[in-house]
Amino acid sequence: MSWSYRVARIADIDIKVHITFGIILLLGGLDWGSRYGTSGAVFGVVLMTALFACVVLHELGHSLVAKHYGIPVREIVLLPIGGVAMLGRLPEKPRQELLIAAAGPAVNVVLAGILLLITGAIGGLTALDGHGLIGGSAPAPSLHTFLVWLLAANVTLVVFNLIPAFPLDGGRMLRALLAMGTDYAKATRIAAVIGQAFALVLGIIGVLGGHFILALIAVFIFLGAGMESFQAQAKTVLMTLQVGHAYNKHALSLIPADRVSKVVDYILTSYQPDFAVVLGDRLLGIVTRDDVLRALATHPEDPYITEIMQRQVTRVDATASLEEVQRVMMESGERVVAVYAGESFLGLVSREDLNEALSVLMFVKRQQQLGAQNA
Repeated sequence: MSWSYRVARIADIDIKVHITFGIILLLGGLDWGSRYGTSGAVFGVVLMTALFACVVLHELGHSLVAKHYGIPVREIVLLPIGGVAMLGRLPEKPRQELLIAAAGPAVNVVLAGILLLITGAIGGLTALDGHGLIGGSAPAPSLHTFLVWLLAANVTLVVFNLIPAFPLDGGRMLRALLAMGTDYAKATRIAAVIGQAFALVLGIIGVLGGHFILALIAVFIFLGAGMESFQAQAKTVLMTLQVGHAYNKHALSLIPADRVSKVVDYILTSYQPDFAVVLGDRLLGIVTRDDVLRALATHPEDPYITEIMQRQVTRVDATASLEEVQRVMMESGERVVAVYAGESFLGLVSREDLNEALSVLMFVKRQQQLGAQNA
């Protein structure tokens, strides 16, 4: 994710912090600082940091179970609204998705249990009210306050994430359970409808009660459920076409003797952004629009394209479905892959090509459905 910076690496997974994450630290510092001065501000920042450490552990729960099933995890990114584990692909079996989704809240259950024991041991268990206050007043910064807040936060994370609505863990668990008795696309549609119904209820409660954060969360859940439903439908549609029928058979290509100026001319006179560098029927590498722009900024001369081309290119077989190619791109993190029939190079396919193919296939499917309804 852009504007994110690595702060740690755990179990071969990069832990990154988005640049906007500082907002939550600032808000924590301001909230506690307004009541207790400088020491309160420091306490607020430390408290928010500890809270998001719990979020990291939550996402690591998802990630480690995913890796157990052979699913690559590229990174965990911390945002002001929480954490996101970037999985290389979706789980293939409902049971895998169920366990991966459940692992995150399970971590918070364990953390809450540990904090409950420690809190009870050092100061007696004290409950927070609906406004996050102890005994109706703002608690002073202390170890006991710190532990009580973290305990309440972990309980909240469990309850919130188990709401059966996408993109929350509860929504994915619901889909996994439904998919055990029906197909993936139908299970997603049902789970998305249930999730959007929950979002509408939360939104109404939020608006009528003046809880605008709750209303904002409801919008987030509603849109997330719709996006999940679309992605499931897209996955089904992309499985209907092989990549060997979708790559550009009339693409412009380059040879090692070409210079960057030739690629610039191609870019200016065509819509093609990616170019294969070939020698006969053998692929040597690829040159993208971004490669050319970097070359123009750093090379005042007109270098050969072999100086800027990417030599390592991910391969896919022409018989692979577009859904399989999309999965390969997610796992490898590549935007462009090379299509082969055996050892013969055929052409290039990019994420933009897949999106274009999806738009066409979705349109054709809608037309077929309309035709069937009118028949």
